[in-house]
Amino acid sequence: MTVVRRSGVLILAAATGAVLLAALGGEALTGGDPVRTATTSWAGPAPGLPLGADGLGRDVLARVLAGGRDLTLISLAAAGTATLLGVAGGLWTGWSRGRSARAVAASADLLLALPLLLVALLAVVAVPGPAAVIVGTVLGGTPLTLRVVADATAGAGRTGYVEAALSRGERAPAVLLREVLPAHAALVGADFGQRLVLAVQLTVALNVLGFGPPPPAPDWAAMLRENLQGLGLNPAAAIAPALALTVLSGAVAALSHALSSRGGGS
Repeated sequence: MTVVRRSGVLILAAATGAVLLAALGGEALTGGDPVRTATTSWAGPAPGLPLGADGLGRDVLARVLAGGRDLTLISLAAAGTATLLGVAGGLWTGWSRGRSARAVAASADLLLALPLLLVALLAVVAVPGPAAVIVGTVLGGTPLTLRVVADATAGAGRTGYVEAALSRGERAPAVLLREVLPAHAALVGADFGQRLVLAVQLTVALNVLGFGPPPPAPDWAAMLRENLQGLGLNPAAAIAPALALTVLSGAVAALSHALSSRGGGS
């Protein structure tokens, strides 16, 4: 059963990696220009235009292949920042359990009460859209990561391998980095996946509201906003970017769930 589960995780990891690579490097696969007008507005599928055209007559397939790079890069940066801060804070909070650690945990709980989209909208007034996504993901995701890692670290402090390391005279930072953190690898990986999904959702929300890359740059979220009114003429112009976002988020979420189940069972 363990071998089957491990094989399933590896398959999901490979599939998710392929999806991320396609989102990041899809522009290299397209033979068309994603910003050039190729035909009439919302023309249907035709030779050379397998998904038809958008409202400005541009190749939908070329724009879909090129429209995931910036969104994915921003989401990865935001998720990585939130996970890094949350893991560092969670290790310290779960290990020390002193007055300062309790204050940090209480602050994390207060941050969780803030409406995430409202925070991001306030941030986007002061900083560019990508920075606002990072701010929103950090404020919304770091507290969750901190709580999860802190609870796991507190439990690890009572395990035999940690007690053995301490009895050898190893200092707390070394124990946390060499013993505790590797034991949480699956948990941290699963949590990073959840932060990535959160960042993608936040990026999409801001881009749909018009805070994403300026036209005519291709972007999956902006394509949804731009092509809804032509849904009856060429449904693929709106369905294709929606499907791309669904596949990206779904692949990451499935891998995160698999890693979480594996971490919980270990």
